Amino acid sequence: MRIGLIGTGRIGTFHARTLTAEPEVSELLVTDVDAALAGRVATDLGATLAPSPDELLTRDLDAVVIASATSSHAGLIQAAAAQGVPVFCEKPIALDLPGTKAALRTVDETGVLLQIGFMRRFDAGYAAARAAVRSGSLGRLHTVRAATSDPAPPPAAYLPLSGGLYRDCLVHDFDAVRWVTGREVVAVYAAGSDAGPEMFREAGDVDTAAVLLTLEDGLLCTATATRVNGAGYDVRMEVAGEKDQIAVGLDARTPLTSVEPAAAPAAPVDPWPGFLERFAPAYESELSAFLRVVRGEAPNPCDGYEALAALRVAEACELSRAEGRPVAMSELP
Repeated sequence: MRIGLIGTGRIGTFHARTLTAEPEVSELLVTDVDAALAGRVATDLGATLAPSPDELLTRDLDAVVIASATSSHAGLIQAAAAQGVPVFCEKPIALDLPGTKAALRTVDETGVLLQIGFMRRFDAGYAAARAAVRSGSLGRLHTVRAATSDPAPPPAAYLPLSGGLYRDCLVHDFDAVRWVTGREVVAVYAAGSDAGPEMFREAGDVDTAAVLLTLEDGLLCTATATRVNGAGYDVRMEVAGEKDQIAVGLDARTPLTSVEPAAAPAAPVDPWPGFLERFAPAYESELSAFLRVVRGEAPNPCDGYEALAALRVAEACELSRAEGRPVAMSELP
């Protein structure tokens, strides 16, 4: 397989290493707006350097992986679809609903494969939680708690381009909640705090947020996120039912210390430092799955409409925070 990769930043370089290790990939072609960076990645991995995304998409590719800046995703998806090239794209498709829907219309019209990179669907813990829900072993679900905590804020220049904490960070939790429970969100009530570093106020963003999601059948879910969790990278989900409750992301590296007398007194020796370390196996698995889908060996595990559904929840959260009220999902297109 000849695979193209657009974007050779941190996650793009990780994807490049994953693709070059895949036995089915005979050639990897890479490009980036930073030509020097793309050149170094190409040299390090024995990949072929392409001068631009447009030129790369003319190279008779079997598929393309998009890991470039968020603002470029929708246009690159449409360009690849116009060339008939199957696409894997990191979330999001776009930072707004019109841009997302425009890209999906092009995908639908061309019939091109589009898989979105919600890597938690490929994490062993989240997959086990989904299986437990479907087995009925938890009984009727009554509460879900989701949390994403970054150890340190991103660069200040990134914040105005990120779409905000709900669209950039909590959108992973919104997708995971839908995927694990099999239920849709019907209403949200969101709050946020910008009491941390000044750069969040300057960007009109928040450094910490909390959301109450009401799901179908009355299932309640809380989702929290912060950019300033100095203890380490912490991503967890608790799923509680009338018979049992389980936790995802609770292991020896979870940056959480119990102060109970009967608990182990020691803090984690090696807490998770970031998302790549915590979800490395999931990132590898989702690209392997993408190659299987391209070869016609498996169904698409996460199409563009899954990204649209998660983004709608994030948009409802932004509206709720701005107006200080619950928002029904039916209020959004």
